[in-house]
Amino acid sequence: MDALLGTGPRRARGCLGAAGPTSSGRAVRTPAAPWARFSAWLECVCVVTFDLELGQALELVYPNDFRLTDKEKSSICYLSFPDSHSGCLGDTQFSFRMRQCGGQRSPWHADDRHYNSRAPVALQREPAHYFGYVYFRQVKDSSVKRGYFQKSLVLVSRLPFVRLFQALLSLIAPEYFDKLAPCLEAVCSEIDQWPAPAPGQTLNLPVMGVVVQVRIPSRVDKSESSPPKQCDQENLLPAPVALASVHELDLFSCLQPLRFCCDFRPYFTIHDSEFKEFTTRTQAPPNVVLGVTNPFFIKTLQHWPHILRVGEPKMSGDLPKQVKLKKPSRLKTLDTKPGLYTAYTAHLHRDKALLKRLLKGVQKKRPSDVQSALLRRHLLELTQSFIIPLEHYMASLMPLQKSITPWKTPPQIRPFSQDDFLRSLEHAGPQLTCILKGDWLGLYRRFFKSPHFDGWYRQRHKEMALKLEALHLEAICEANIETWMKDKSEVEVVDLVLKLREKLVRAQGHQLPVKEATLQRAQLYIETVIGSLPKDLQAVLCPP
Repeated sequence: MDALLGTGPRRARGCLGAAGPTSSGRAVRTPAAPWARFSAWLECVCVVTFDLELGQALELVYPNDFRLTDKEKSSICYLSFPDSHSGCLGDTQFSFRMRQCGGQRSPWHADDRHYNSRAPVALQREPAHYFGYVYFRQVKDSSVKRGYFQKSLVLVSRLPFVRLFQALLSLIAPEYFDKLAPCLEAVCSEIDQWPAPAPGQTLNLPVMGVVVQVRIPSRVDKSESSPPKQCDQENLLPAPVALASVHELDLFSCLQPLRFCCDFRPYFTIHDSEFKEFTTRTQAPPNVVLGVTNPFFIKTLQHWPHILRVGEPKMSGDLPKQVKLKKPSRLKTLDTKPGLYTAYTAHLHRDKALLKRLLKGVQKKRPSDVQSALLRRHLLELTQSFIIPLEHYMASLMPLQKSITPWKTPPQIRPFSQDDFLRSLEHAGPQLTCILKGDWLGLYRRFFKSPHFDGWYRQRHKEMALKLEALHLEAICEANIETWMKDKSEVEVVDLVLKLREKLVRAQGHQLPVKEATLQRAQLYIETVIGSLPKDLQAVLCPP
């Protein structure tokens, strides 16, 4: 496996059937509609098979009235089978991410916004991409002309729950390959009874006689520096299978203090609809991470600044004598050795103590979960050391609470000055929490030029603006509204009613971080103000 780094639809309750007709239209549904609970977790389930005449073909989509465009169907077909040269026999699991062809989707009901407002940014629902979780089976079968049974069961979702959905596939796919359609229909009906994803809560998800117990992280959780603990097991029969995480099969979760703001494709092939877009040499490499298995990409994308070549795992426990970064110019042949080939120079020195601990763990056959926990902790602490100075500086741009008065527009958040921030690092930089030496200033300057800084800054600025609006609403609710109204014209009073209503709607939609008591007081203020107006204006503002 090589990693190459460059700089919706809804349905009514339906029955199992073949892939339905193509449509780019996206039907909208209320939460009470059929399959609402199913759709809180999955968009659809697909079965991809190999046809001697057509190649990979979409055999089934469930529910059968879920609409996929031709382009989306083609992408799912190609991404659901390993590259032909891999020759993997038996069962294989992997995942992919693909762009939705119909453009960015609007939340289909308030629960989307509610979930995203409580989930960490790295675990929020994707608005314009699908995740595909694949269970591929390839076994010899003399009854098939080609001599092999080849089929993939694919869960399509907007949630990045790699561990949960792969665990789910390991339960249902073997049963499906034996019993086919009836099994799949029963499983989908069970999923349609699950509670909606709720960050911060332990959920019990029954499927095929097993209860899978999970906890989705919340954005208010404290950062974990040790392996996640198993959820409490309630008095359930059968005893639940507790997943320590819904998403941690990789290390992206360790970077939740800092969202990855570029595109990424865990599995990418030459048949992908964006192949030409990503491999063109007429412009700079795109900001995307591609996971590939076809050696063709090594030559085609050797001009990319980063290429990570991963070899076959060594069971003998052989250890490298030293760890070196290699220049991309050395990556020209198909038999290139595994390693990281990069055109960039690292800004920070490597943590030799960590490397020694990990290599010692390999020698002593330390469990992989423990090794992963060490690596997660290191990356988490390193990222926190990097991001904390940015958070502190960003917080200093927020207006003081005493400057927020009820009857004036709240003051603006001050602009971010890169020079001011870099000057602040001398006394409040990452050196306070991290022992690693290196060019931290150079690392921050490179970060400022990346899409990740723009994504981080936009998210933090949005959160601060909402907090500022919430503080302003609280200031209004704590003021004496009757005193304010004494010398105000009807136009000013009506304007206040409209603004209060707008803030109240936003707050009730979980967009403003305010307490329930504040919402109740705001509603009482609106009623008080309207009651002071002439009857004709009251009728306009409160129509029967």
